[in-house]
Amino acid sequence: MYTVSIESHFSAIHSLRLADGSVEPPHGHDWRVRAIFESETLDSAGMVVDFEIAQQNLAKVLSTLGYCNLNTHLAFANRNATAEAVARYIFDALRKAGMGSLESVEVTEAPGCLASYRASN
Repeated sequence: MYTVSIESHFSAIHSLRLADGSVEPPHGHDWRVRAIFESETLDSAGMVVDFEIAQQNLAKVLSTLGYCNLNTHLAFANRNATAEAVARYIFDALRKAGMGSLESVEVTEAPGCLASYRASN
């Protein structure tokens, strides 16, 4: 199995509704994102995915999140803008953009705080 990954980042704020019903004050993060691609075979160019195309697609997705309040972003209108939800949103957006070999997306909200979403097989 071949695995490649790309990384990027964006800055955004959010405010989470906690399990006890309370709401955190708005706060910001410098979110780190890693998209991981896997394939048992390589394409005709000898790649799992073209890094440049993958980076362009990731940049396009992240441009919709950067410097915004995630709570007001359409993708999180009916759900908490948790790191888990952000990872799922990025994963779904990359798949929708044609990144079929995408296996998972990891999001680091703060140092040591990582959430990921993986394709279900």
